[in-house]
Amino acid sequence: MTFEVQHSDTKSNARAGLIQTGHGAIETPIFMPVGTLGSVKGVHLHELKDDIKAQIILGNTYHLYLRPGIEVIEAAGGLHKFNGFDRPMLTDSGGFQVFSLADIRKLSPEGAEFRSHIDGSRHFFTPERVMDIERSIGADIMMAFDECPPGTAEYDYAKKSLDLTEQWLDRCILRYRETEPKYGYHQSLFPIVQGCTYKDLRQRAAEKIAALDMDGNAIGGLAVGEPTDVMYEMIEVVNAILPKSKPRYLMGVGTPQNILEGIERGVDMFDCVMPTRNGRNAMIFTWHGTINLRNKKWEMDFTPLDPEGTSYVDTTYTRAYVHHLFKAQELLAMQVASIHNLAFYLELVQTARQHIIAGDFTQWKSTVINELGCRL
Repeated sequence: MTFEVQHSDTKSNARAGLIQTGHGAIETPIFMPVGTLGSVKGVHLHELKDDIKAQIILGNTYHLYLRPGIEVIEAAGGLHKFNGFDRPMLTDSGGFQVFSLADIRKLSPEGAEFRSHIDGSRHFFTPERVMDIERSIGADIMMAFDECPPGTAEYDYAKKSLDLTEQWLDRCILRYRETEPKYGYHQSLFPIVQGCTYKDLRQRAAEKIAALDMDGNAIGGLAVGEPTDVMYEMIEVVNAILPKSKPRYLMGVGTPQNILEGIERGVDMFDCVMPTRNGRNAMIFTWHGTINLRNKKWEMDFTPLDPEGTSYVDTTYTRAYVHHLFKAQELLAMQVASIHNLAFYLELVQTARQHIIAGDFTQWKSTVINELGCRL
C-alpha cells in the first residue's frame, strides 16, 4: 500500500491524498460505508459502486468470524470473492465489539474471552488469532486488536487499558510479519491509538505507533461518550505526532460536522454506522440539515429528498413519498434513506477534497458546517 499527499490546505491541517491498494485507489479524505457482516445493510452492490460511489467498505472480524465463519470465507477465496465487492476493503479487529460486550466478556493479558451475542457460545480472541482471522477475511487494510475503553473511563482504568492494547499491538505486529496474505495481494496493518481522553496517554500511544512505521495509523476510542470538544482536542494531540506521510483513520466518527472538523485536523479516513442506522430510522442528512421523514410536516412536501443531492434517489423520490413509505412500514423506505445518506456522506468528503485542492477548504467549511447541524 502507498499513500501520497497531493494537496495540503494552507490554513489548516486538511489534505487531499491518494491511497493505492491491491484492489484499487482511494481518494482521501474518504468515508467508508460499514458492511459489518460483509454487506452494507439495505444496499445493493451496484448501488454501492455506481450511485454511492463507495471506494472502500468495512467488514468486521468479530461478526464475520461468528457468521458465516472463516471456513466459508476461505472457501470462497476471501471476502472480496464472497460478497462480490472488487474494490478495497478494511476489517475492524473486533476490539470495539468486545468492548460493547462488557457484560459477557473477560479480558486478560493473553486475550479476550467472550460469549457470542447470537447463541451464547464461548470464544477466545488473542492478538495472534485476530491477525489470522483478518488474513483469512482478506481485507486490504487490517486493524490491530485493541481494547476500547469508554470515554468516561477513570485515568487508572484508561492507563491499564492502554498497557494491554500496546502489549496486544506488539503481538499483532509479530504475527502479521510472520504470516503472508492468502489471496495474492498485499494486506496492510494499521495500529490504533488509544488512551481515552487523557493527553499524556494519547501522546504516549501516538509516539509508540509513529515509531513503528506501519502503512497507516488509526485513532480509536473516540465518540464513545466523551464531549465533542474533547474528541477534537484528542485528534489534534494525536495528529501532531502521527506521521504526515501516512494515512490517518478516525474510527467510528461520526456526524457530517464531525467529519469536516476531523478533515480540518488532518484526518484522511472515516467510517460510521450513522448514515445507514439513522436512515433505517427515517433520519436523512442533507446540505441544509437533518430531516426526520416520519414527521407529518413532510406529508405534502413534493420536493426531492435533498434538492442539492446528486444521487438517483434524490432525483427520483420526494420527501412526501418516502414519508408515506415510512408511515406504511414499507421496506423500500429504509433502503432509499440508506442509499441517500451514504451518497450524501461520500459527496460531503468528495466536495471537501475538491475545496482542499482548490485552496479554499477553510472558507468553504465555515459556510456550510453550521447548516449541516440544523434540524429541519
